[in-house]
Amino acid sequence: MDERTRKSDEQLAPNLRRTSPQPIVKAPTFNKTRVIVGLIVVILVGLGVYQIGRWALAPQPATGRRAQLQAGLQSVGAATVTLNNVPVVVNALGTVTPIATVTVQSQISGYLTKVNFIEGQLVQQGAPIAQIDQRPYEILKAQYEGQLAHDQGLLSQAQMDLKRYQTLEAQNSIAKQQAEDQVFIVQQYEGSVKQDQGLVDAQTLNIGYCNIVSPVTGRIGLRLVDPGNYVQSASSTGLAVVTQLQPITVIFSIPEDDLPDVMPQMNSGTKLQVTAFDRANVKQLGVGNVIAVDSQIDTTTGTVKVRAQFDNTDYAFFPNQFVNARLLVKTLQNAVSVPSAAIQLGSPGTTPGSPPAPYVYVIDDQSKVEVRQVITGPTFIANNNSMTAITSGLSQGERVVTDGADRLRAGLAVNVTTVDGKPVQPAATPPTGSGERRNHGEGRRSGNSSQ
Repeated sequence: MDERTRKSDEQLAPNLRRTSPQPIVKAPTFNKTRVIVGLIVVILVGLGVYQIGRWALAPQPATGRRAQLQAGLQSVGAATVTLNNVPVVVNALGTVTPIATVTVQSQISGYLTKVNFIEGQLVQQGAPIAQIDQRPYEILKAQYEGQLAHDQGLLSQAQMDLKRYQTLEAQNSIAKQQAEDQVFIVQQYEGSVKQDQGLVDAQTLNIGYCNIVSPVTGRIGLRLVDPGNYVQSASSTGLAVVTQLQPITVIFSIPEDDLPDVMPQMNSGTKLQVTAFDRANVKQLGVGNVIAVDSQIDTTTGTVKVRAQFDNTDYAFFPNQFVNARLLVKTLQNAVSVPSAAIQLGSPGTTPGSPPAPYVYVIDDQSKVEVRQVITGPTFIANNNSMTAITSGLSQGERVVTDGADRLRAGLAVNVTTVDGKPVQPAATPPTGSGERRNHGEGRRSGNSSQ
């Protein structure tokens, strides 16, 4: 090979070696939008922290409620002791019980040919309910009437013979024994006639039983037997059930401890009022009177049953309905009463070792509270508020604490914010500080106040 044409590997290598293209590297772009949003957030957070710190460190004026709290006064709600007519009520659970619930049954046997009622309708006493085939009884009645006519003829003949024999006996024409025997024959025919007449009357009665009528006025239930069935007098199923609804009664039980208040009024003829409410004890169903008290106490429960009667003109009561009964035993006239929320139980009103007794916090003229034990009476509802009668310990016109009594103690000064549910304006206190600081309002956290 010619030296001139031969090239070295170093000379051929640049042309023979393949080189890959260099990667393109982009310089990161500067996102101005994100930076601007971040700066805005930081500025807002900073302003919020600044305002919170300024509000917390700024001195607040000691006015109104803040001044009262700084002075150590406990805010309470109060109520005035009043006089009310307090009803003494016994609450009990009762069941609506009809005066009459009758299962209509057939008094004779026969095919049921017709049903004259609609299920659930109101029926009057004596209204026809069902009809039984009466033809068999009419035929028997005709037979007995024929037998009656036959025996009546024999009786008439025997009576005529008796008169004839008595005349002949007076003339000594026949034996005395024959006339006496005729007397007994007449008596036998008289007995036969009475027996036949009884059979005729029985069939007349059976024909009347074929037309079944309602024994009472009330609502009839579902039909128990369909027309075409053969009914029997010995069947206990019956044709339908009729329930009397007007008037209707409620039976409930009261504790035996209430009998000393109930029985004297019952014995004197006083009508005790009973108000019935529905199962939820919300809707009033009616107002009635007690008509009877059971003759003995149930020893297992210590209660006695009472029956109250209601007119039920609007059919609000339904048989076997569960109701809540309120028996008004008596009414306490002009009794001292307070809201039930004012009654407290616990150690402030009791002595060591004795059971918890009721007490109240009474507010005096210097707005200080004192603990006073009371004797409570019945609880009642007045103006949609629960009230409790006080038999001893309070007088009319005094003020008692109804709200905020959990932190009170005897001799503590309080700030009365409400009386009988109405707000009381606090005494005005000269404000200090700038107007801007006064506008922060009450209810925020209190800081150090400057006088």
